[in-house]
Amino acid sequence: MTLNRKNALFAGHDEGGHTWARIASVIETCKLNGIDPYAYLRATLTAIAEGHPAARIDELMPWRFAKASS
Repeated sequence: MTLNRKNALFAGHDEGGHTWARIASVIETCKLNGIDPYAYLRATLTAIAEGHPAARIDELMPWRFAKASS
């Protein structure tokens, strides 16, 4: 699967391109796991903002989200 051929061409900086690649990877992982990327990102960022413990970060992975929301 090709994610980033020309999508990040005008990222402005190398780190901007790397950041875009990370976000694109998360979105594609959501799609591969059959979940809505927007719903996943909204729920995950809300959980982090509400103080989800870093020691339980594996609970926030897309493949875990798919099972929890089914």
